Amino acid sequence: MTKPSNFIKAAFGAAAVALALAALTPAPASAQAPAKVTIVVFGFPSLGAFMPPVIKAKKMDEANGLDIEFVERTPDAYTTQFNSGEFKLGGSAAVLTVGLADARGVKVKYLFNLFDFWGTIVTSRPEIKTVKDLEGKELAAASATTNYVMSQFFAKQQGVDMAKVKVVNTATPGLIGYAIADRADAVQLWEPAYTLLKSKKPDVRMLDTGLAATWKKFAGGERIPYLGVAAHTDWIEANPALVQKLYTTYKAAGEFIAKNPEEAASLIAPKSTADDRAALVALIKANDRLGMSVIGANEVSKQIEAVYKAGIDVGFLKVQPSNDTIYNKPLK
Repeated sequence: MTKPSNFIKAAFGAAAVALALAALTPAPASAQAPAKVTIVVFGFPSLGAFMPPVIKAKKMDEANGLDIEFVERTPDAYTTQFNSGEFKLGGSAAVLTVGLADARGVKVKYLFNLFDFWGTIVTSRPEIKTVKDLEGKELAAASATTNYVMSQFFAKQQGVDMAKVKVVNTATPGLIGYAIADRADAVQLWEPAYTLLKSKKPDVRMLDTGLAATWKKFAGGERIPYLGVAAHTDWIEANPALVQKLYTTYKAAGEFIAKNPEEAASLIAPKSTADDRAALVALIKANDRLGMSVIGANEVSKQIEAVYKAGIDVGFLKVQPSNDTIYNKPLK
């Protein structure tokens, strides 16, 4: 048998070296398993439940190297389980909730904003014409939410004594039912619940809460950062690269919803009626009450501080939360 030439030996040797080096070289990031992340959110209808179905249906988390599991909880359970650290990430993180966690010694940060604040009070009772008329009446609200706390702030600014208002607490999904059945004199709610309610009960009236004028006088501007994604500080320190991935994922969801409102509405509310989805489409297109705005916390830090001051004004917070509650690194 003819012996292999030196050229063939060299070729086989080079191939062996190349294979050995390939085995030692790490796989590219795109080939690595996605990072598993669990995020607790409110159930539908709520702003915290607005983007998750879009993210999962369009696999936006996978596109950014994540495997996100969204877990739904009621507002009370959300606050308890997020603050305890049972869940390290919260996707229904209201600015005031983060501030309250800080006051209780829980080290968390508001990573980025998803929605600016909008809330309202609705009624079908003809005798209730202003927010002041709520005194001595019954108001249904998800009182554990900071949307309700902010509504207290705006009511107080209009001279309402909230101690004279009987508040009936219910979970977020129950607000629409209260309004439709007219079980309370008025109902405090926000989007997308308000839009869904109007599609079912067009004659329900929205009371003037003086939101825009009041906030401009109080904070000197118009923007009210309200709800976003927050995380425990120890999780951030252990997973610094994942913060940008989360932001990119949510940013993509926001852009998709804005550009594809019809498809987005079908993903967000798949069990709703055609009229409900049409109302959601209109809500997304207008974006005035929805207030969808994905932006890093560091870019709206002054406005977040103003929201903290509003929380102090109504006694929800005792002292101004630390600036450490605001994630200060730029996100893009």
